[in-house]
Amino acid sequence: MSQTDVAGLRAGGDGRRAVPAAVVRTVAELPRRSGLTLAALVLLLGVGAATGALWMPASQQSWYPSVGYGLPAFEAGAWWTPLTGTFLGAEPSHYLPILILVAGGLGWAERALGAWRAAAVFAAGQLFAILGAAALLAVLRPSGWSWAVELAAQYDVGPSGGAFACAAAATVTLRSPWRLRARLALGAWVGVAALFLGTLPDLEHLLGAGLALAVMPLLPRYRMPLSRPSEREWRLVAFSGLVVIGAVQVIVNLVTVDGPLGSSTASLALWGDVALDLLVIALIGHGVRRGVRLAWWGAVILALLNQVQLILLIVLFVLAGESVPGAAFAAASSVLWLAQLLVLLVARGAFRVPVRRRLRHPGGALQSAPGHAVSLLRGVGGGTLSWMSTWRGNEYLFSRALPDAAPDAVVAFQRHAGVAIALGDPIAPAGRVGAVLRDFAEASQGAGLTPCVFSASAAVRDAAPADWRSLQVAEDTLIDLPAMELRGKRWQNVRAALNRAEREGIGFRLVRLAEQPWAILAQVRAISEQWVGDKGLPEMRFTLGGVDEALDPEVWVGIAVDADGSVHGVTSWLPVYGAGGVVDGWTLDLMRRRDGGFGPVMEYLIASSALAFKEQGARFVSLSGAPLVNSSETEIGPIERVLGMMATLLEPLYGFRSLHQFKAKFNPRPEPLYLLYRDEADLPRIGIALTRAYLPDASLRDLVRAAS
Repeated sequence: MSQTDVAGLRAGGDGRRAVPAAVVRTVAELPRRSGLTLAALVLLLGVGAATGALWMPASQQSWYPSVGYGLPAFEAGAWWTPLTGTFLGAEPSHYLPILILVAGGLGWAERALGAWRAAAVFAAGQLFAILGAAALLAVLRPSGWSWAVELAAQYDVGPSGGAFACAAAATVTLRSPWRLRARLALGAWVGVAALFLGTLPDLEHLLGAGLALAVMPLLPRYRMPLSRPSEREWRLVAFSGLVVIGAVQVIVNLVTVDGPLGSSTASLALWGDVALDLLVIALIGHGVRRGVRLAWWGAVILALLNQVQLILLIVLFVLAGESVPGAAFAAASSVLWLAQLLVLLVARGAFRVPVRRRLRHPGGALQSAPGHAVSLLRGVGGGTLSWMSTWRGNEYLFSRALPDAAPDAVVAFQRHAGVAIALGDPIAPAGRVGAVLRDFAEASQGAGLTPCVFSASAAVRDAAPADWRSLQVAEDTLIDLPAMELRGKRWQNVRAALNRAEREGIGFRLVRLAEQPWAILAQVRAISEQWVGDKGLPEMRFTLGGVDEALDPEVWVGIAVDADGSVHGVTSWLPVYGAGGVVDGWTLDLMRRRDGGFGPVMEYLIASSALAFKEQGARFVSLSGAPLVNSSETEIGPIERVLGMMATLLEPLYGFRSLHQFKAKFNPRPEPLYLLYRDEADLPRIGIALTRAYLPDASLRDLVRAAS
């Protein structure tokens, strides 16, 4: 078949919508990448169809004891049952979850480990789960424990033990910190199910997953260096434990379960205990996630109270000879609280944040006044956004190379929604950027805040700690002034604006706005207020300045004025310092035009300002970053797609893409700007924090109205 024929099939010969190329490629690669998983799924369905188990319960058939595995089968000498029972479902309703589990567990392992290793893990995990459960029940049955006696008489079928082992084994291929999180999540899942439900499959899942979790990190190929979890990970583990305990208590008290410790029965007394735990968890959970010491004490006290409850239940059982109603549920919950208590005690060093959080670091100091930051900026130099660090609302973490030395670097940041957002590049010598970012991250962690850097340059991204991630969130646009010549077709729109302004008597002035007459300043304010009033949301801040920022004595302002003294447009330009106090360039900030005024006023103002700065000897001008714009040709991931959707939603309100297209008239060179963050789990909170940073005055009603 020719390439033309293939393309015709993809597009649909009858004019129907084309199948996406990515879908076609994924389907074509399935046999190569997931051949083992596909074979296992086909075998499951084939055995189910051959035996009729797809439409009638296999567990009710006369041949079931001869193919099902379990302690009765092994005691009868049926050694073949691990093979015959693995690819069979006990009930027709079991097939859908079995297929999903095999596709997820075995499929993940096959892609992560390879087909042969995945097959070995599946076989070893399934066999260990089956034989281990039988051996454990054989040991426990003579004790008379009703749970063990009941399970020792049961048969089971299905591949779930091996599938759970595969999922657990595949977690070793994840990068940190997701490896630890996935292993904890999977361990919590099988552990809670075995503790509260305690069916024979639950016991097998626990053994299969437990084997893989214990053995895989010991293998030379997947051996990881032993390392203590970071403060952040300990806090996350403790917080997740509280969430799991709360969720389990609610679910188990809604339905009756029969676990290893006995049956649970919902009652008003138990609901009172659950409600108390949930209330305390809700009060302290946020503090535990932040590492607040007071919240840690609250969690420890609550865990100890539950251990006292467990001791009382044991004493009552010994004295009365029988358990009280709800004792099984309470005892199982106390076991969870015991595990939580151990985590809290081992990780106690991660919970040192005072209730009143302050950003401190042994190598730096916190200040709120920008004076010293400006001095460092003039001496060390900064990026195109560094002057924004002098605006109100910023705090500063100063860093020093040696304990007794004067600060030689500073990070400007803002706090929003529990996130410390560093604005632009750190003001630091090139060789100190990585260390300064580590100081900032450690200080933020110590204050219970999530650190990130917004609109960092590529050089800062490369210098960031190795375990940090980056995401392009904007694109800076730079005009190199020495090479700027308004010639050729590429510049015809700009030349046309300059020529039209001359014909219509529009003049250009590059001024310090604070030194202008009241009449000019009043017009500038009126133009800005009119522009803000036309928006569906309040004026954006953070990296977008207003008239107040344009009044800074170091900021140049370009205005377009006609012969009558009417202002038609205004732009402000922020200094970009290089080393030694030299201004290398200027960054465009404020852009406002008068309604009904001179049409191409922005083209006129930007071009005139750039020519004026070129005469002053500046090397470049930055037309500033265009938020949520990415013109690179690299393949985008799911997070970038979400940002693209956000840009589409915000386009009618703020016109980010339209602004980027407008700047293209000046033929700038693009420079990506990045969000630096620790891992993807921080992104939702960072998104909320950035929304508050840009729209601090927007109410929930404003956001809902804008979204609608």
